[in-house]
Amino acid sequence: MARGENAKLSAKMRRGEIFAVECPSREILKHVTSRWGVLVLVALREGTHRFSDLRRKIGGVSEKMLAQTLQQLEQDGFIDRVSHPVVPPHVEYSLTSLGEDIGRQVESLTDWIETNLPKIMTEQQKRLG
Repeated sequence: MARGENAKLSAKMRRGEIFAVECPSREILKHVTSRWGVLVLVALREGTHRFSDLRRKIGGVSEKMLAQTLQQLEQDGFIDRVSHPVVPPHVEYSLTSLGEDIGRQVESLTDWIETNLPKIMTEQQKRLG
């Protein structure tokens, strides 16, 4: 996206389309920025994973939540799901080109959080007493 296009998008966001209840981007924003959505996108930036691999990699996610997250991200066009016709079933997940784009953005956010975690924790401690 060109710099001018980026500025136009930022201006639109400030005008409130993203803030409107009926804005369809809100649902996508919810999928991408949910705890599990972020972690799935970052995990898949490393390459193709099977469901069980993702479940092991992403500590604390239930099978149900992982399945829902993968389904939402697939419907949004961020993830490709390939089912191999073998027994037991072998399903692989990978990022689409659109998923790579959003994955880079989300990974930048997680990198920023990790880098600034000591400062954030210090601020939290100050506010707790």
